[in-house]
Amino acid sequence: MDAKLAPIIDELRGAWRFRWAALATAAAVALAGWLIVFSLPDRYEAQAQVLVDTRTALKPVLQGLATDQDVNVQLNYVRQALLADPELTALAQGVGVIPKTGIGPGRQQSLLNAVRQRIDLTVERTEDLGGGSAGGSTTYGITYQDVDRAHALSMVQVLLSTLVDETLGGSRQGSEHAQEFLRQQIADYEKRLQAAEDRLAAFRSQHLGILPNEQGGYFTQLEHETETIEDLKTKLVVAQSRRNELRKELHGDAAVSAMDATPVIGPNGQLVGGDTAAQIQQVQAHLDQLLLKFTDKYPDVIAARQTLAALKKRRAEEIAALKRGDASAAAMSGASSNPIYQSIQLALNKANVDIADLQAELTEHQSKAQQLQHLLDATPELQAQYAQLSRDYDINKQQYTALLQSYDKARLGERAGNAGAVRFEVVQPPTVSFAPVWPSRGKFLLEVLVAALAAGGGLAYGLNQLRPVVASPASLRQLTGIPVVTVVGNAFPTLAARRARTEVRWFAIGLACLLAVFVLAVLLSHAGVRLGGVAQTPSVHA
Repeated sequence: MDAKLAPIIDELRGAWRFRWAALATAAAVALAGWLIVFSLPDRYEAQAQVLVDTRTALKPVLQGLATDQDVNVQLNYVRQALLADPELTALAQGVGVIPKTGIGPGRQQSLLNAVRQRIDLTVERTEDLGGGSAGGSTTYGITYQDVDRAHALSMVQVLLSTLVDETLGGSRQGSEHAQEFLRQQIADYEKRLQAAEDRLAAFRSQHLGILPNEQGGYFTQLEHETETIEDLKTKLVVAQSRRNELRKELHGDAAVSAMDATPVIGPNGQLVGGDTAAQIQQVQAHLDQLLLKFTDKYPDVIAARQTLAALKKRRAEEIAALKRGDASAAAMSGASSNPIYQSIQLALNKANVDIADLQAELTEHQSKAQQLQHLLDATPELQAQYAQLSRDYDINKQQYTALLQSYDKARLGERAGNAGAVRFEVVQPPTVSFAPVWPSRGKFLLEVLVAALAAGGGLAYGLNQLRPVVASPASLRQLTGIPVVTVVGNAFPTLAARRARTEVRWFAIGLACLLAVFVLAVLLSHAGVRLGGVAQTPSVHA
């Protein structure tokens, strides 16, 4: 046990070195905290109670036909209205808790929230002991706290009178608010019900023929569309093959034959296109005649050879252009005016038109097949959507019917209230406490003292950790690991003991002074002394 207590004793000895700093800190914290406690304003509490009795002869007659007037209809709405911003603002400004002018919206809202937090409306229900048919009674408690006793009392009086007047008054403002709310909800749910009906009807109309209750329709259509697509693809392949053959025929030997068989007169009156072969023959014959008479070096022979080469080159170019499908080459060569060429061209044009028609028809049937496939995949989703739409419609219809019933009950309840179905009786008139209910200064002063002492002790401990010392041989041996052979005592032990007792005595006196100040603060608090003056003088309740 000594080994366990030794470190604690050493820490206390080390912290004792900073006792005056700790005491000064505790005193400073305590004085500051006590000043804050004395600066807190007193808060007085006013309260009142009213009994709402529904055990009247009219209650059994209205059982199940009208909403209960004690809790479920008027009083609950009135209680909520009392704490709402518009109503509470008017009440607080009338009492004087909130200034009517001179403050901004933000400051006014902040003060209004503070007032709302200090208002407590309680409800205590008492069931009828004679049976449930005669109803029961409810006790409503109103409590409000304020730094001004007069304001607290006035606020409770206004709240009580407002609670009674707005429930039993001629205007029945609370009940009208409830009925107006119900009317708005009825109109809202009426729109929702109509929208749900429209959505359900539109869904049925849009998916007529493909709803889950019609089995097999879209399966058959998808199978038919698939067969049609395969047939169209076959026809398209045949048409494309025929077109390729016609292109080869038009740009092959048939075009060359048509070009050779059809002479064409050009713009300058010269033979072009189909006459190239004749010109080649003529030049070749003329060259043969010249060679019979002249040698190869003769100028006319050379000119004839050059002309023949140019004609052959031109014929090769015309044939190449015609095979490429050049329309201008066909026109210049005269092949386009040949009946055979024209018949092939017409057949090629018809093949292109047929291919375009087949491709358009194929695209249309593919799109329809994709839609049918999507419908096949979406069948569970459609069923879920239909169920959701039906469920939304049923929920809106139930809510709409329930709101209509509640509205009728509210109206009948208001008429019953006018006939005396609810009786109010003030059990406890508005009263205000003579002593403040907050703050509990004695408790706060003690808490400040404890916190101050803890702050002083914490400061001494922290300074000891910053500036540690060795307080015992055991600590020195544990710190250095070297055995301590002997300890040299104080040269003047009696003087040292007397000095230590004096220091303890002065520290005890300082601590006692702090406690004396605490006792004085408690006495001043009970005497009503405050930092800004004295507490309000108690007065007789209203």
